[in-house]
Amino acid sequence: MTEQHSRITHQAEPGEGYIRKLIARGEHQQLDFKFGITDSRKIARTLSAFANTDGGCLLIGIKDNGAIAGVRSEEEFYMVQAASELYTKPSVKFDVKEWTIDGKTVLEIKVPKDRKELHLAPDKQNEYLAYIRVKDENFPVNSVWIKAYRWKNNAQGVFISYSNNEMFLLKYLEENSSITLTRYCKLTGLPRRNAENILAGFVAIDMISIVFSESGTSYSLTDSYMSMSQKEREEKLLQVSSKTHKP
Repeated sequence: MTEQHSRITHQAEPGEGYIRKLIARGEHQQLDFKFGITDSRKIARTLSAFANTDGGCLLIGIKDNGAIAGVRSEEEFYMVQAASELYTKPSVKFDVKEWTIDGKTVLEIKVPKDRKELHLAPDKQNEYLAYIRVKDENFPVNSVWIKAYRWKNNAQGVFISYSNNEMFLLKYLEENSSITLTRYCKLTGLPRRNAENILAGFVAIDMISIVFSESGTSYSLTDSYMSMSQKEREEKLLQVSSKTHKP
């Protein structure tokens, strides 16, 4: 066993109930099943998504339907290690446990949430992007998400210039479930970059959420904002419009 491979913690039958409970929950934002690993780049995207969102667990040796197939632990571990060390920037940290269930080996890869750095992974064209986890899927983030992430972590806060364009956006979303960046630009005549800045500012202060899906990206009011009274909304806008930092 190499020094690197010694990172595997070996478990046995007592963990069967634990693994079966995980499987019974099905794939979700913090849990992914893999029958096996054939592409370290693809796994890198999952590692990136877990680290950039809420952390998560990758079970290797499990079919999509939850059946336990088992794996060759050393081969699969080295593929995950390659995904982390060669294809995530900066490298995503993870812990791994090897479980033996019904004589079959299952690897549990645990990825913690990283609150300090964004982790990038290559897309199919080998362009490095930041990924996030939404339900049971990985999505590359866009520039609005990146800006909101940076501004949210800026100690100076976020400044919202509450002009007609901002008021229009909130009013539109109160009357419609969502809006796309393209439509927002079309309705207001704003340059794309300016529209992105407005959306990112509202995302950073948790008034608007980004909705990633297979059909595209859109923007909606957050549940927390929708649950506010009109007075509370006005107070929140007054608070953020008095900040000293402007994106």
